[in-house]
Amino acid sequence: MSENDQPVDEPTFEAAEYADGTVTYPPHTVGPNGAERVGTVDLREYEGRVLTWTTSTATPPGVREPNTLAIVEFDMDDEYDGPAVRALGQIAEREDGSGETFDVDIGDRVEPVYAGELREPGAGIREPESQRWDGFRFRPL
Repeated sequence: MSENDQPVDEPTFEAAEYADGTVTYPPHTVGPNGAERVGTVDLREYEGRVLTWTTSTATPPGVREPNTLAIVEFDMDDEYDGPAVRALGQIAEREDGSGETFDVDIGDRVEPVYAGELREPGAGIREPESQRWDGFRFRPL
């Protein structure tokens, strides 16, 4: 998927790139080998594979129940030889309006998709204005 395929108003799924060529998510100031951060990588441009997943039936306030989560490893470019780039995230909901999440299994290919609300604003004990409610979920390809 190229950067031109992404909606202009959608936030990036930002990972950090370091002087030694490694990439990490979430981004950090210094790389795993002590290298200086030199840029960012938009993980929306890469497919991922489900390493493992689980469904939580006892979720925090404001988080959908049940909530399927997956650890995803991104398929970086062929020339990338750094450590695996992985992220933990929710599985996207089906597009049929049922509110159910897609089924996933270990090894399934997924893509990150933007979600305006990962949980219900105001359901927690912190002030809603002090938090971000959006983020990315994973949708099977």
